[in-house]
Amino acid sequence: MPYLPSPRLTNLGIFVAALVAMLFALWLQYYQYLDPCPLCVFQRLAMIAAGLVALAAFLHGPAQTGRRVYAGLTLLATVIGIAVAGRHVWLQHLPPEDVPACGPGLDYWMDTFPLHQVMMKVFKGSGECAVIDWTFLGLSLPAWTLAAFAGLAAVALWQLLRRD
Repeated sequence: MPYLPSPRLTNLGIFVAALVAMLFALWLQYYQYLDPCPLCVFQRLAMIAAGLVALAAFLHGPAQTGRRVYAGLTLLATVIGIAVAGRHVWLQHLPPEDVPACGPGLDYWMDTFPLHQVMMKVFKGSGECAVIDWTFLGLSLPAWTLAAFAGLAAVALWQLLRRD
């Protein structure tokens, strides 16, 4: 269809969207002094992974099978991002008495525990992950990130299923 972007340009769009999301996250961290909690760090990793896969797909420009592999990997990264951001939004909506206690930071966990235990601790969440430091139009940053991942996942799914 002539009015739809090519698979290659679509991958470029995914990369640019991920890049803008990461630049905004870094602006919030370094200019608004909002340090990321452990769940935010894993959301960033998922966004970076989705962007890098899309960039590789754009640069490579493979045939249909390769495009589907790249789209599947992009979709996987965005689904992981949806899971992490969804967990973060859920933690933010817990009643205050049900919020897990704050613990040591992610750096301490990475130095002290094996990776699988760090992952379990991150997904359990902590009090710092339940704090809402920033909102726009009534939605917290993790809620916006969840929406961004959902949009990127929809585009990745379209890339996976498209026939051109």
